[in-house]
Amino acid sequence: MWIKRYVKLSLFLLFLFLLLYNLIKGDIMYVNNKILVGKNDKKEVYLLPNMANRHGLITGASGTGKTVTLKVMAESFSDCGIPVFMVDVKGDLAGTAFMGVENENVSSRVEKLKLDGFKYDRYPCVFLDTYGKNGHPVRTTVQNMGHRLISKMLNLSDTQDSVLAIVFKIAKDENKPLNDLEDLQSMLNYVSQNKNKYTDNYGSIATQSIGTIQRNVIEFMDKVEDNFFGTPSFDYNHLINTSLETGKGRISILDAQVLFNYPDSYVSMVLWVLNSLYDNLPEVGDLDKPKIVFFFDEAHLLFNNMPKAVVDHVIQVVKLIRSKGVGLYFISQSPSDIPNEVLSQLGNKVQHALRAYTPSEQKAIKAAADGFRTNPEFDTKEAIQNLGTGEALVSFLGEKGDPNVVEKVTILPPQSKMGAITEEERKMVINNSPIANIYETRTNEISAKEMNEEEMNKINEEKQEELNKKEQEKLDKEAAKEKARQEKEAAKKAKNDPMRKLGKKITGKATDRIINRFLNRILKNFK
Repeated sequence: MWIKRYVKLSLFLLFLFLLLYNLIKGDIMYVNNKILVGKNDKKEVYLLPNMANRHGLITGASGTGKTVTLKVMAESFSDCGIPVFMVDVKGDLAGTAFMGVENENVSSRVEKLKLDGFKYDRYPCVFLDTYGKNGHPVRTTVQNMGHRLISKMLNLSDTQDSVLAIVFKIAKDENKPLNDLEDLQSMLNYVSQNKNKYTDNYGSIATQSIGTIQRNVIEFMDKVEDNFFGTPSFDYNHLINTSLETGKGRISILDAQVLFNYPDSYVSMVLWVLNSLYDNLPEVGDLDKPKIVFFFDEAHLLFNNMPKAVVDHVIQVVKLIRSKGVGLYFISQSPSDIPNEVLSQLGNKVQHALRAYTPSEQKAIKAAADGFRTNPEFDTKEAIQNLGTGEALVSFLGEKGDPNVVEKVTILPPQSKMGAITEEERKMVINNSPIANIYETRTNEISAKEMNEEEMNKINEEKQEELNKKEQEKLDKEAAKEKARQEKEAAKKAKNDPMRKLGKKITGKATDRIINRFLNRILKNFK
């Protein structure tokens, strides 16, 4: 009985602590179930959590404040208990895990915006890294990545992609897991060696295309290393968590400082994470707040030189994933980097400054201005070109889902640490992570390579047995032929033996004498 009372008391004290913590902290970004993002002298601009899954866009030229806006919004989502996934391309988002420090830029912005009660804070973060150096390893299997994204990573043509799709289908039909690139190479070899038995069910398989794919796999492994693929595969559920201590949404930060050097691999990996959420999360409709918010930095890479099938799939995901409780926020330089089919789905917009020195840039600015609901107090196109660092044009969705009139505001300062962190700080976060030691050690599960080797060994053994049988039959046949030849030769030799002839002659004469004597005696008796 006393144990139950102790547990109940502990839970009550924990709840009380969290409540007091949030009251004392004086959170100024998440107020009255609204997320404060920016202010001007007249208005405060809020993002409604129940509209956060209507997706968003953060655009602007380099150095105009996009990263700070991303960071502020991520912190605010975390404050209201929403998990966040974002990609750290430059290494300057990792500071989110640490308490902010006083600096002139933040202090001046706090004073300008009159943010009474502003306090620095830290956020619960998990560091991830496909290379396993700056965070927990993020890997998946070749099979889970899918042939389209693998094809993009390997820079394959449409014809080669169709052959790769056949290889994937054969592996699936024969229950041969493609865990890593060695499995893929093995499967390519196996299909090439046995292509005749697959032609009827899967169509023609060009050996030349398989050879090209194999060469590209080798080049990819030499260039990027085989860090992406293998087991254990990363579980998307580890992205959707809140902190037990503070109730804040956990912020998962994928370090892409190295990965970003290989744009196709960067896009494919991030798309795989997005696909994992899309394929596995259940339909939930519109919630009070999203299950997770996903920030896609350098979003223009997602659509540049992408196969049409991949772009079409991304458009479909953007349209449908909101009903699964996921909010997508694209970060790029200009809205023109994003296809219109996607832009039309992005309801929450933050536009930082754009510069126009060419007709094409002027056209891009006009397109960006036309994407906002007009504010009669200023010219949107002109305002975009005159925004200062940290200033932005902002329009979020209202309670009824309609876009609000665009406002020119200054974005709030972040509460966590700005800039990069030390190796010691990074190791501390990694070692104290809730997923520490789950993905660090690779596992070596039975997969296509081992299965193909076993099957090929069995086939080779059967072939060798057949060869041995035929060889033995040949030897037996030759031995029987040799025996018959020897017997014939012996008979011929015996027939022509002089002694045999002499014996036969002597035997013949003796026989003749005996017969003559016997006949003579018979004749005498008759007389």
